[in-house]
Amino acid sequence: MQHVRFPDGSTRPSLGLGTLRMGESARERAREVAAVRLALEIGYRVIDTAEMYGEGGAEEVVGQALAEALRAGTVSRDELFVVSKVYPHNASRAGVAAACERSRQRLGLDRIDLYLLHWRGAHPLAETVAGFEALCARGHIGRWGVSNFDVDDLDELLGVPGGGACAANQVYYSLSERGPGHSLLPWQQRHRMPLMAYCPIDQGVLAGHARLAALARSRACTAAQLALAWAMRQSGVMAIPKAVREAHLRENFAAAALVLGDDDMAALDALFPPPRRKPPLAMV
Repeated sequence: MQHVRFPDGSTRPSLGLGTLRMGESARERAREVAAVRLALEIGYRVIDTAEMYGEGGAEEVVGQALAEALRAGTVSRDELFVVSKVYPHNASRAGVAAACERSRQRLGLDRIDLYLLHWRGAHPLAETVAGFEALCARGHIGRWGVSNFDVDDLDELLGVPGGGACAANQVYYSLSERGPGHSLLPWQQRHRMPLMAYCPIDQGVLAGHARLAALARSRACTAAQLALAWAMRQSGVMAIPKAVREAHLRENFAAAALVLGDDDMAALDALFPPPRRKPPLAMV
């Protein structure tokens, strides 16, 4: 599997598991925990969640699955890369500390490996960064980053004291939502800041795209796998699709082994043309 390199020199797999909309129903709890457990058994090592998902429910799902997997010896803590996010309204210096403590408790972890500001809110970036840096100093998070930031937001962030320590930016990026590829991804590549692509299969829409499926069949893979391989083919991009069903978990993971050539990328560009002008950043 390919890896992306973070600014501190550490590397992590280019494919992770998203948990958007997990933790919203008590009836689905056992099924979702089992899905995360299975993902870890398959080989997923990056797990992305947020305090917003199920109002902490997704973190509880992930926490239970991690505790069970660690007890069973499926994975070691050092192999895991757990990502969570703080609500913007909790992103004051004191609010970040309190939110992180709640997330750590739900996850059952001493340290969150990457902690992101979910999107920009009313609190000044300088205040949020100071809160993140204090959490790093205490060992409560390994590194921090942002989500749903565009180029102008990142430029502003770099001007804030400590802002240069931003380790990643997570945005909506897929074959059908290529806006970040216009100027945001090149900006992040220049600054050696990984781009984490959420909804890289466009919430499942690309899996049923007829023309993409036809192109995928000619390459002996599925449409979803081709969409994921396209994302991971780009330098510094980590794809984090959400999946619960075993077939989808295995299908997505197998996409990491696909190797796309220049002809493949050109065919995908013809099917999903890149934007000629910078569009607004999409959000889910």
